[in-house]
Amino acid sequence: MEKGYLVTVVVLIGVTVRWTVSLNSYSGAGKPPMFGDYEAQRHWQEVTLNLPIHQWYFNSSDNNLQYWGLDYPPLTAYHSLLCAYVAKVINPDWVALHSSRGYESQAHKLFMRTTVLIADLLVYIPAVVVYCCRLKETSTKKKITSLLCILLYPGLILIDYGHFQYNSVSLGFALWGVLGVSCDWDLLGSLAFCLAINYKQMELYHSLPFFCFLLGKCLKKGIRGKGFVLFIKLAFTVVASFSLCWLPFFTEREQSLQVLRRLFPLDRGLFEDKVANIWCSFNIFLKIKDILPRHIQIILSFCCTFLSLLPACVKLTLHPSPKGFKYCLVSCALSFFLFSFQVHEKSILLVSLPVCLILSEIPFMSTWFLLVSTFSMLPLLIKDGLLVPSVVTVMAFFIVCATSFSIFEKVSEEELQLKPFSISIRKNLPGFTFLPRIIQYLFLISAITMVLLTLMTVTLDPPQRLPDLFSVLVCFVSCLNFLFFLIYFNIIIFWDSKSRRNQKKIN
Repeated sequence: MEKGYLVTVVVLIGVTVRWTVSLNSYSGAGKPPMFGDYEAQRHWQEVTLNLPIHQWYFNSSDNNLQYWGLDYPPLTAYHSLLCAYVAKVINPDWVALHSSRGYESQAHKLFMRTTVLIADLLVYIPAVVVYCCRLKETSTKKKITSLLCILLYPGLILIDYGHFQYNSVSLGFALWGVLGVSCDWDLLGSLAFCLAINYKQMELYHSLPFFCFLLGKCLKKGIRGKGFVLFIKLAFTVVASFSLCWLPFFTEREQSLQVLRRLFPLDRGLFEDKVANIWCSFNIFLKIKDILPRHIQIILSFCCTFLSLLPACVKLTLHPSPKGFKYCLVSCALSFFLFSFQVHEKSILLVSLPVCLILSEIPFMSTWFLLVSTFSMLPLLIKDGLLVPSVVTVMAFFIVCATSFSIFEKVSEEELQLKPFSISIRKNLPGFTFLPRIIQYLFLISAITMVLLTLMTVTLDPPQRLPDLFSVLVCFVSCLNFLFFLIYFNIIIFWDSKSRRNQKKIN
């Protein structure tokens, strides 16, 4: 009874913080001609309601793709259509074809904010609650603490409720998928993850760990026996779920190809905005976009991404476990973010979700990463007028994590899950006992740098010759942090001890 009461209180706190952030300005408010991502979501409702399905992804006089054309998979379009039906009942002007462009009113803002919150309450928040309640070998206090910290993660709140997105839907489906396959509900887990991909194509960041974990399970059961049966069932589930989502677009070959062209816009080049990945950071020193042809950029990006995630995926396939699955999700998503083609700032949320799942296992490093992930989106958040909500939510998140998990007391080799690695190093270097101290110093440097760069961005004007100086520095510093974390998580994956304690982690 007490546990249920505490869960309810924590969820109410999470909902209150979300709604408070949503009361601030949103992306593109009063800024023609595009009006930002808020208008993009409203415009998709307008398009899906007023045009037949076969015109949703095609350029026409009624659907100018240069003005927020649909570029997400069919499930997002269906969600937009559902919201549009409700909007039309309340006020048809909100979704009137052409005349509703740039529509702004208090009533419509309330409606749009409510749609985000309802989606959150239906998909993401229940998944987080179930995940935290199923934490094994964990006290009730720690479960509640984990739930509170995950729900207070500022990055997702600021993007979905300030910048205005529905990332919680795809991330929620992905989390249901993680729960499913970790609890041996493999078909349900696969179905949930297929829904995630069909809502936002960026969920492909998580696809290889899902594939490798399930393939490893099949191999473990025996490819000629139960493993083969499971493989066939999984294949049927994936094909059936994708077929149902894409059924209206299978009528003509050109329909399917056009949707794929919209989902994967290779013509935009290696990168578009300033993102904290390798390509944008490397561009400071060498203008790779101008030197290499686009097809070479695609090949280079693919090779770097594939090589960086391959070892973790091979390890997971050969030794499938729920713990290894979660860490592989982190490593692969981070590899995609750092090396893949056409990455957006908000894609770091795809790495942050699996990091949230290991928050109770390595609270110090997870908290550090989640702070950096929010900081990496600073230029976007300032652009949307979300500086104050960003500072407040980051401070609240950090204080809750620091006090609840006592993160500064959990920096030993064992707490950082670096003991197997340190032991292997000490075989050749007996004096190698200072790794936790180095990590503490790195955290201090990282935190000070983030605070200083935030203050500089807000208070100082950049030089006229370098108008993007501060945003570039934010990207570069964040990228260095992410490279460090990629190495750190891969060390955990490959030096994972086979002790009974590690085998009994979250199921």
